[in-house]
Amino acid sequence: MDGSATRLASRHCVPCRGGTPPLKGAELENYTRQLPDWRVIEEHHLEKSYIFPDFKSTLEFINGIGEVAEQEGHHPDLCFGWGYVKITLYTHKIAGLSESDFILAAKVDELFSKRQPA
Repeated sequence: MDGSATRLASRHCVPCRGGTPPLKGAELENYTRQLPDWRVIEEHHLEKSYIFPDFKSTLEFINGIGEVAEQEGHHPDLCFGWGYVKITLYTHKIAGLSESDFILAAKVDELFSKRQPA
């Protein structure tokens, strides 16, 4: 992870109470540059896929994401099966992206990098 992604991962998600506009334009681009491996879809959500050698390591990663999501109080949509995980992030209350989505994305990347052999 580069420095900006590491800084994002060190922060904590802030609960959204609604009424806050979703990230757009230059502000969204700034966050997007910090996580270049994530795809921003229609300025609405973030997506990324991860590949694993087997089901067991896939499930361990999913469980790790679940622990981080509970700690942060921010929960992604997850799709997984044998050897893959697809994660989708957005803030439901604002029907778009918030800073917390990028923070959680950085934390997921950090979790993934810790699981890889050095």
